[in-house]
Amino acid sequence: MTEHSASPQELPNHQLSLLARILLEWKQLALLGAPILIAQLAQMANGVIDTVMAGHASAEDLAGVGIGTSLWVPTLLFFAGILGAMQPTISGHRGAEEWQKIMPTCWQGIYISLVGMVLMILFLTHLQPVLELLQLDEKTAFVADGYLKAFAWGVPALLLLTALRGLTDGLGHTQVIMFFSLLSTLLNLPLNYIFIYGFDFAVFQLPAMGGIGCGWATSISNWAATAGLLIYLNTSKIYQQFHLLANWVAPARVEIKRLLKLGLPIGLSSFIEVSMFCMIALFLAPLGAQTVAGHQIVLNVISLIFMLPLSMCIALTLRISFLVGAQDQDEARLLARSALLLAAAIGCTNALILFIGRDWLASLYTSDIAVQKIAAQLFVLGALFQIADVIQVTMMGVQRGYKDTKIPMIIMLVSFWGISLPLGYTLTFKDWITAPMGAPGFWTALILGLICAATLLTVRMIKFKAVNHVNHG
Repeated sequence: MTEHSASPQELPNHQLSLLARILLEWKQLALLGAPILIAQLAQMANGVIDTVMAGHASAEDLAGVGIGTSLWVPTLLFFAGILGAMQPTISGHRGAEEWQKIMPTCWQGIYISLVGMVLMILFLTHLQPVLELLQLDEKTAFVADGYLKAFAWGVPALLLLTALRGLTDGLGHTQVIMFFSLLSTLLNLPLNYIFIYGFDFAVFQLPAMGGIGCGWATSISNWAATAGLLIYLNTSKIYQQFHLLANWVAPARVEIKRLLKLGLPIGLSSFIEVSMFCMIALFLAPLGAQTVAGHQIVLNVISLIFMLPLSMCIALTLRISFLVGAQDQDEARLLARSALLLAAAIGCTNALILFIGRDWLASLYTSDIAVQKIAAQLFVLGALFQIADVIQVTMMGVQRGYKDTKIPMIIMLVSFWGISLPLGYTLTFKDWITAPMGAPGFWTALILGLICAATLLTVRMIKFKAVNHVNHG
């Protein structure tokens, strides 16, 4: 083992009993996943901080930030998903000890991120027609537009950080991104306070920006974290052989095409799922700021507790791609199947948290009684789909580790856009099936869509991936 392979990723011992092997694999997941979880929570904390602080400014500021978030989150996750091809690719190179392929892969990912930066900034800064179509009240529309334009300044830092994460996570050093994500969160809190509520000290004055200030605070904290990561990668002894500048590689069409072939379905899968949640906020906009705010609170909490299964998903992708690269198909299959038990346990835990704590959680975000009541009602529905939600993301992680991304993308498309979205619109606004349900209609449809996705992805893993190992190269 070289210095750079010193990470939680180790080859398994097949002389041990089946139970011992499962427990050791779960330990490997914990070692990989714990820093990922902390990093994900830190990144989510920025959204929670934005939502809570904007909510205490006004319901319109909360709704404006919620609408803006509903537009940039799926866009970011689409490009982040494309760059997500780097983790299993680099982890596979590491498992096969193909060290010479790692930095070329990293640089092609950086080139992909540069194109993504341009496209995402253009999109976020030209959304005024979309906001007009949503028929928002004047203040909410103003906050949403200003928030998005401020956030766009931090997009280059965010996508570059995502590309570099492919290198650090792929090598098994998941604690690196954890540290810089925590740095971003620590900066975001005071910056939010300054930009949202204003600052007046001696000759320095900054007017209160309300929800728009959240965008500026997030952009600055993202740049600080990315600058810190770049300095670390170019000065750390651990990364001497992976020095970015010393190992510069020109764009390579074949490698970029290979990453896009793997990453585009990942990006589309992420976009399909997250856009489903975010589009609900857009469809609910005509029902008023209170309804949007209640939905945003529940979505924020569910996204927060979703970080545990999402972290396990990423850890599974890293671990299984490593085992496949090391040609240990038996251990990969064992891990894929045993992960279902972990997924069920996490799903049950998350459901209890949402159901038991629904009133308390709603009160943390807002003092508006009407918004609290809406949020508490939606928390009950959110609790009902937790097991299915955790299982589907776990199975996605397994199949990405095998580099199987096309069919899972189609499953997500059918489940969310083919079932949840049209059914949710019907239940919310129409009387074709039952009396219009309002916001609960969309959340009821989500339950059915997630059950469909979890079932189909699990069947695919058991019948195709974990048994036959199809398409693992």
